[in-house]
Amino acid sequence: MNKVAAYASEARQQQQIVEQHTNLVKRIAHHMVARLPASVQVDDLIQAGMIGLLEASKNFETGKGASFETFAGIRIRGAMLDEIRRGDWAPRSVHRNSRLIANAIREVENETGRDARDQEVADKLDMSLSEYHHILNDVSSGRIIGIEDLGVSDDVIVAGTQDTSHDEPFADVEQSAFQRALTEAIRGLPERESLVLSLYYDEELNLKEIGQILDVSESRVSQIHSQAMVRLKGRMRSWTE
Repeated sequence: MNKVAAYASEARQQQQIVEQHTNLVKRIAHHMVARLPASVQVDDLIQAGMIGLLEASKNFETGKGASFETFAGIRIRGAMLDEIRRGDWAPRSVHRNSRLIANAIREVENETGRDARDQEVADKLDMSLSEYHHILNDVSSGRIIGIEDLGVSDDVIVAGTQDTSHDEPFADVEQSAFQRALTEAIRGLPERESLVLSLYYDEELNLKEIGQILDVSESRVSQIHSQAMVRLKGRMRSWTE
């Protein structure tokens, strides 16, 4: 087979892969847009995701242990996150409040030796419970707060650890240790927060569907999700800074 024929054959294979997994891109986009401001258009996420899917089709190698759908899902989410972060709309107050909440949670947990409760965090921040929940909503809607922000894919919730191939052995060991620490931190979350993360990232339910399961409002699910991620960031501070 000459080079032209080989190139044409490879192009056809990539096109078939893209066509077969277009619904995966759409599913991830609709799942992600549910926790973003209304200014973010799902079509923009899909466009970015399609680029990620195309890159995945070019770079996927069989025999690495992961399925193409798992590999592509990570690349698709990454492409969408890159697109979102290029146009970070969050005001500085959102980032500041996220840090304040993380610090307050960590201080309460250091003082009490257990998971911080909403009212305790609100008291530490010298605000009412309703004000604290309002800030959680702002943090949730102002920017992405997800497992991806901690430096790994959401697969860590399910798999605990995953095979990561790096050129440098030390980087591989460090990443594996980070993932183990993150897995333990997730398992140590309050039961409701851990459940929300599992339903959202593992089962890929949206906030409304999770609210129906927990018999709470969609807004409350958003608050629980935000608090879980802020709590995780606080507990993983030594790794992420």
